[in-house]
Amino acid sequence: MSSANNAYVHPLADVLTTRIGFGTKLWQYVVALPGAAIGADCNICSHCFIENDVVIGDRVTIKNGVQLWDGLRVGDDVFVGPNVTFTNDKLPRSKQHPAEYLTTQIEAGASIGGGATILPGLKIGRSAMVGSGAVVTRSVPPNAIVVGNPARIIGYVDARGAERGARTSEQANSVTDADDWNVKLHQLPRVIDIRGSLTVGEFERSIPFAAKRYFMVFDVPSVETRGEHAHLECHQFLVCVRGSVSVVADDGHKRREFTLDRPDLGLHLPPMVWGIQYKYSSDALLLVFASHYYDSNDYIRDYDEFMALAGAAK
Repeated sequence: MSSANNAYVHPLADVLTTRIGFGTKLWQYVVALPGAAIGADCNICSHCFIENDVVIGDRVTIKNGVQLWDGLRVGDDVFVGPNVTFTNDKLPRSKQHPAEYLTTQIEAGASIGGGATILPGLKIGRSAMVGSGAVVTRSVPPNAIVVGNPARIIGYVDARGAERGARTSEQANSVTDADDWNVKLHQLPRVIDIRGSLTVGEFERSIPFAAKRYFMVFDVPSVETRGEHAHLECHQFLVCVRGSVSVVADDGHKRREFTLDRPDLGLHLPPMVWGIQYKYSSDALLLVFASHYYDSNDYIRDYDEFMALAGAAK
């Protein structure tokens, strides 16, 4: 048993770096090269290899049999399951090295299940969950849950489960108004007779603002995710006029998922709500009314920036 900077280093480990935080434990057969930086209170399990240009944050758990290659950046409170494979070169050749290895970023709070493979140059967003055995070929948004090969989004962490549109306005309100949340489902009037069905919305009445713009989203592959932004001032009202789509709304303090699957149901997303649309059916047509003309300066596209603003607003 030996220690470096008040860290525990097992006698069968080969730890050459001195940049190790207080309380970190490195177990049997861990190899850490001189340039590696490892934070405080980490647990690096047996048979792990840590190359030189690797930075590991605080309170990180890395289970057995993981190799961390040059270019990897691991944020605080990350969990890495056993035998996860990280890569840093898209086109590797024996004894041929790129001038600079691609940087892979695992953001704070993310978890990666055992046996997953992470391709180089990607970002795994904060608090995201990567399923066991997944092959991640594209960056993963914050809070997303991904599985499969190639990995695709199947849900979002802590999004209260896909609340489908209720059949009456009273039921719709009961879904969202119980805790006085400002993201609300709206049951629009529906008229059915022998000639067909009709649904209607009135601006500043059933649709709670005057619209200055609309856009439609269609022909979206089912694996794609849209939205992933918030607005500073613009309100949006979403109606899936054909097919179905799932919408995740996040105000920085709570997160919910809704299913829009009929044309007489709308979802109001006010300003300062992070909105995501995914799980598009193949025939989905999403109609969105907006309270403002398009202004790129009204968009918040970085989730960390949104969380900082949302926290300051409370």
